[in-house]
Formats: sequence, structure tokens, C-alpha cells
Amino acid sequence: MTQPLELASWRRTVAELYAAVRHEPAPERAHEIWRHGRDELFRQHPQSPLAADDPLRESGLPYFAYDTGLRFEAPLEPVADSVRRNVETTDGIVAFDLVGRVSIAALDVVLDVWWLAGYGGGLFLPVRDGTARNETYGGGRYLLDTIKGADLGSHDGKLVLDFNFLYHPSCRYSPDWVCPLAPEGNTTDVPIRAGERL
Repeated sequence: MTQPLELASWRRTVAELYAAVRHEPAPERAHEIWRHGRDELFRQHPQSPLAADDPLRESGLPYFAYDTGLRFEAPLEPVADSVRRNVETTDGIVAFDLVGRVSIAALDVVLDVWWLAGYGGGLFLPVRDGTARNETYGGGRYLLDTIKGADLGSHDGKLVLDFNFLYHPSCRYSPDWVCPLAPEGNTTDVPIRAGERL
């Protein structure tokens, strides 16, 4: 019974960390809070995906330098037809519904936004950009995963998308974790050198 409580604690801590980030008005300071909080989680939490002897526990996770030009507010643009994507994992089939797209003109990027179709649901926005496999995890990184609390919020009906908060899914560190990866509509050749890196 310990593991479910530990996992609930991990998710609660992540949600609290993002709540602190949303309440900090200075984006660069918010990013520092986030980085410090993630390092503490990965260093000390019993659900850390890092092995006990992983040197990242001491050094902290590596990131690109914060880039103020990679923070955007974007409306969720509707899609003509909703698409369901079923992802097969060791936990079974996980279903995602396409609920819209976000366009980031400054990056010349359009990304799909998904809704986890399970109980309670949640927004999901993975990104596999031009840095994947060389500078970042080949399967992509996550920008939003609201079911786990990874959410920068919205402003005036637009999603806050700060690419400096891109992070590797836990499966990048351990095969014990199962992670849905970025599908075609979330893949771009544009290199986004922000957020967590290898």
C-alpha cells in the first residue's frame, strides 16, 4: 500500500509546485522555483525515476538557459473533427481525444492539444522538436500534463505556454515508468532549445 501513497504524494507535490509557479509574477523567477522543486523531487522523493546512485540526484537536472522569447499565450483553436488516439502501454490502452491546436507563429509551429479520455481527464501537450535524440530525449518532452498537475494556467482565455518548462517524461530515466510519447501532430523539425535537456 506504500507505493500508491508515494505516487499520490509525488503528484500532489508536482501540483503544489506548479501552483507556486503560477502565483509568481516574474517568469524567470517562476522558472527558478520550478527547477529547484523538480531537483528536490528527483533527489529525495521515493517515487523518483532516478536510480539511487544516479549522479543527477546530486547535480540536478540539466536545462537550457531561460529564454524570455519562448513564453507565449495562445488560444486553443478548435478542430473540425475530434480524433481519438489510443496508446498501448504496459498499463493497458490509454485514450486521448484531440481537442484543439495551438499556433506559435514566432516558432512557425502548430501543435495538437489532447484530452486524456479517462476518468477526470486532463490536457496533454507533448512536444518532439528538432533537438530530440541529440540534445533532448528522443521520445519528446511534455509542456502540459494537467492530470499530473503540470499546468501553467491560462490568461484571458489563452493557454500559457512557456517552452522553458518543457520536461522529460519519467520513462526517459527509468523503464519502470510508462509514458505516452509525442504523436505526429506534436512533432516539429524546429529546434526548441529551452527546458530540460540531456
